[in-house]
Amino acid sequence: MRWLERELEERRLNRWDFVIWPIGIAVAVLWALPFVWMVSTSFKFPADVMTQDIEWLPSRVTLDNYIKVFEYPVIRWGINSLIQAAAATFLCVLFGAMAGYALARMNFPGRNLLFAVFLASLMIPVEVSVIPLLLAFVKVGWASSYQALILPAIGNVFSVYIFRQFFLNFPSELEDAAKMDGAGPFNLFFRIALPLARAPAIAASVIIFTLNWNSFLWPLLVTFDESMKTLPVGVAAFTPVVGTRTQIEGYSVAMAAVTILSIPSLMLFCFLQRYFIQGISQGSIKQ
Repeated sequence: MRWLERELEERRLNRWDFVIWPIGIAVAVLWALPFVWMVSTSFKFPADVMTQDIEWLPSRVTLDNYIKVFEYPVIRWGINSLIQAAAATFLCVLFGAMAGYALARMNFPGRNLLFAVFLASLMIPVEVSVIPLLLAFVKVGWASSYQALILPAIGNVFSVYIFRQFFLNFPSELEDAAKMDGAGPFNLFFRIALPLARAPAIAASVIIFTLNWNSFLWPLLVTFDESMKTLPVGVAAFTPVVGTRTQIEGYSVAMAAVTILSIPSLMLFCFLQRYFIQGISQGSIKQ
């Protein structure tokens, strides 16, 4: 066993790491299997989807499923989703940073109580507020509009939480030096604190963008015009109808549509994963 201990010591690992790593790899493989099957099915012929032997890689490859998907206004739906997700994410991260900075660095009565109310609001199901919100947007004439898609998505407590935890550990010496130069709260936040909060900003952006990009219920209810549909709402039309002759044939087309839907979120995470992990660590672990 000495060689094992020597290897662990050289790699700066302990015996628990030797046990946890295989378990983590097994969980990661189980998590990835549905995604692999989704992508694989999107390239299969309809007759090859439901077979007795599981085919993780297609024996025959076709692009007909993607061609069928793009016969619908998928590009228009994608543009709507991109506008909605990008605008809502930018505003959500900006306001979340402002709220997190105020809750962490400013002393005012009821600060901790206000933060507790923010956290408690996470336990309220979204479905509770959907109907009153929908009636309000219909009454003001904003149904099937970008403002109806964007405005309800701005308020997200998770963004506030990440920035508050980061600003709790923000060096007070920087603020004191800026105050001596005459900087007020506005300049302190936009010129000192916010530029140094790049990691939590990226972590919050990835999470909020993914939530907004995959948002389904609210865009489904508030868009009555076909041209204002978002991509998740449009992709739902490709879901095979259970019990019909085309149920099995529809799986390959549906998987092609869902694969297209997942590409932007995966690209964003892969491009920013290093900053994402760093931001989550700074925003969640440090106290």
